[in-house]
Amino acid sequence: MDTPLRTVRTNIVQSIRAFRVSDLQEAAQGLGHHFLYANLGSAQTKQDVLDLIGAQFTLATNSGKNFDALYDSMTDPVHKSGPQPGFVAVLEHIPANAKFDKEAREQLLDIFRDTADYWGERKIPFRCFYSFL
Repeated sequence: MDTPLRTVRTNIVQSIRAFRVSDLQEAAQGLGHHFLYANLGSAQTKQDVLDLIGAQFTLATNSGKNFDALYDSMTDPVHKSGPQPGFVAVLEHIPANAKFDKEAREQLLDIFRDTADYWGERKIPFRCFYSFL
């Protein structure tokens, strides 16, 4: 199967660049991986971002409290729920404004980098793609 993921190493967080969301979703499905998608275009603040990710990824309700809770909800409970095939996550239109500044964006991406490391240590592919608004 020709997949856009064939050239993307596992356990990475990178710009979506030339990839289309629909192609990533199809590739995840073809690999039997979970596909997690969040459109953050309407978010203005850190709380908006956390709420949208929690709702669109269908995470535990406590995931929207802070970045640590987001990390926790994407790792340990999922790992304890049984074997995982892999993940393709897309964070589309991360806000870039005064209420969600460069530091907040880097903190968010660091959570996903840490999540990629967590799954990598368990030999489970986790790829995250993002774009800024």
